[in-house]
Amino acid sequence: MITRQTKAMYLGHFNYHLPKKYIAQKPMNPRDHSRLLILDKKTGVVVHRHFYDIGDYLSEGDVVVMNNSKVIPARLWGKKETGGKMEVFLLHKISDNEWEVLVGGKGQKNDLVITFAKGLEGKLLRRMSEGVWKIRFNKGGKDFDRIYKMIGEAPVPPYIKQKSDLKKYQTVYATKEGSVAAPTAGFHFTKNLMRKLERKGVEFQPVTLHVGLGTFQPVKVNDIKKHKMHPEFVEVPKETLTKLWQAKKEGKKIIAVGTTSVRVLETVMADLNSKKTPPKEAFKGWINLFIYPGFKFKSTDAMITNFHLPESTLLMLVSAFAGRKNILNAYETAKKKNYRFYSFGDAMLIK
Repeated sequence: MITRQTKAMYLGHFNYHLPKKYIAQKPMNPRDHSRLLILDKKTGVVVHRHFYDIGDYLSEGDVVVMNNSKVIPARLWGKKETGGKMEVFLLHKISDNEWEVLVGGKGQKNDLVITFAKGLEGKLLRRMSEGVWKIRFNKGGKDFDRIYKMIGEAPVPPYIKQKSDLKKYQTVYATKEGSVAAPTAGFHFTKNLMRKLERKGVEFQPVTLHVGLGTFQPVKVNDIKKHKMHPEFVEVPKETLTKLWQAKKEGKKIIAVGTTSVRVLETVMADLNSKKTPPKEAFKGWINLFIYPGFKFKSTDAMITNFHLPESTLLMLVSAFAGRKNILNAYETAKKKNYRFYSFGDAMLIK
């Protein structure tokens, strides 16, 4: 699904310069001590706080929606018969022993056999798109799960130069395995902070979007309307849908943690908001909603997010929510104040 807009919007409109010194290489410890930039989307006014102050901007009855997807050790290293190194990045399970994967290394071709540790082998079956292949492993089911979890690495982004263990690249509330990149806006929460907010009357509701190629795939077209989002799997419990439906009916605020939660909300709540009765069943399926300026938000009242890469779909989404100029101005302010950017960086609250 792609939103409609009347004004031309090009990739270069979402570019900005970020020196490497601003890219966070490790998470803040404690996590809730990261900085928090508050952006008023109507006025563009910026306030500087810390994430442990987030409760000052949340009220009793507010519903906070969090993506509880858990990151898997998706990065596997193997070798070709010639000894050349190959990187296989798990994206999506197709069947018991077949996966959609990103492949790095020279010599990619049909029927190429890649050998991994612990007796695991994979054969490239066919190229699905640029860099993306269908692979068949010699192990399936529980055997494959056991092996890849032993040999796989945390799939941290390439701009993080030091190795990071999977525990650090995970939210404290992650419960459902399936993501190959973390929903990083949730990194700033600690269990103590969540308990404090619950005592205040803030309600947390889970959704699941297994982060895949759709979230981090780069935009390669100048006219961003032509970009196609890669589908990602979503589950939303009936209880969550009911709570969100009630919140809208009662005029309570819905705060999304991260762009993945926003895309889930704006997809699954699109029809529910007009219903007179609560939902009768959970939502389960694939979504590929691309949000960019011109999109009309129907469910998300505020958003907790990180500072995103130039020309990314994530930057386009927050620009749709707060206004492109407001976002880029806030980013320039953040640089002047030495905020930490990207996955392990500081947070924004857009309200």
